[in-house]
Amino acid sequence: MRSAVLINRVLIAGLGSIGMRHLRLGRELLPNADIRVLRHQECMSIPEHANGCFSSLQQAIDFAPQIAVIASPAPFHTAAAQALAQVGTHLLVEKPLSASLDGLRQLLETCCEHRTVLLTGYNLRFLPSLQRFRDLLNENVVGKIVSVRCEAGQYLPAWRPDADYRQGVSARQELGGGAILELSHELDYLRWIFGEVEWVKATLCRQSGLEINVEDTAHLILGFAFSADGRQLIGTANLDFVRHDTTRLCTAIGENGSLRWNGLTGVIDWFQAGAKEWEELFRHQHKRDDSYLAEWQHFLECANELKTPLISGEDGLQVLQIVEAARKASESGSRVQVAPRQAPSIGAV
Repeated sequence: MRSAVLINRVLIAGLGSIGMRHLRLGRELLPNADIRVLRHQECMSIPEHANGCFSSLQQAIDFAPQIAVIASPAPFHTAAAQALAQVGTHLLVEKPLSASLDGLRQLLETCCEHRTVLLTGYNLRFLPSLQRFRDLLNENVVGKIVSVRCEAGQYLPAWRPDADYRQGVSARQELGGGAILELSHELDYLRWIFGEVEWVKATLCRQSGLEINVEDTAHLILGFAFSADGRQLIGTANLDFVRHDTTRLCTAIGENGSLRWNGLTGVIDWFQAGAKEWEELFRHQHKRDDSYLAEWQHFLECANELKTPLISGEDGLQVLQIVEAARKASESGSRVQVAPRQAPSIGAV
């Protein structure tokens, strides 16, 4: 593989469950690279698959990594990414890009100035089933879309049964937790498929007895950009930490039927106008590593060839603009406009 030869200094910042996955995949794809880990705590031993460990950001910068994966909790993404971008390191920043908008525009400008790739880690876009769902909608298999309904949820203590959910990132506000950030994959792929979101109505709340200090439920109504004929598509996104029947679904309702994507099974179903039941159109059952592996391969290609990534820093910023608008809408009880995406896009290369 071409990238395995050219890229030989790699940094993984953060060594939680997602950081461990990135470390393992990085070693698989770059078997001869010098891969170092940046942790907030003192390194007592070198993790499996790594060549060394740093406990300070300055040590990591002195290592001069060619690429870095930022997999620490979201509030710490921006500072690390900014420092690495300034020395020309290409970046894969785990989702969400940050926990807030603070410093993000400066980060994207730095990436543009130093011609560093910034890929936001919304790995669901690399699923063949989601890509086919988007293609079928673009092929007008159900005609003009008139409504979109998206839902994703799983009982938080069941996410990682071997760990105390109360101590995890998802459960703690200071670590960037909460349903709307943790499940912001849905906001990313909705705007990828249906266009930019112009306004949001929302209710963010804690409705369960879970011992967390963040919302466990987010109900959003989204107004997408107006179409050429002057109509505005309205969609809903319901995200939660409370349901025991783990769910990831998106249903596009069109003038000639409905198309439904199941992100857990990789199945796309079609309900044609006049039909009596759903018909399966596509099935691709992915394994857990598949989308991350495809994301890594894409990242290496972009870093190697200075290509704009599929999910740019600007995409990550735009998701956070939706999150910010949803938070304001929930607090005020009113509809809130989403700050528009700036053009031309920066923060890619």
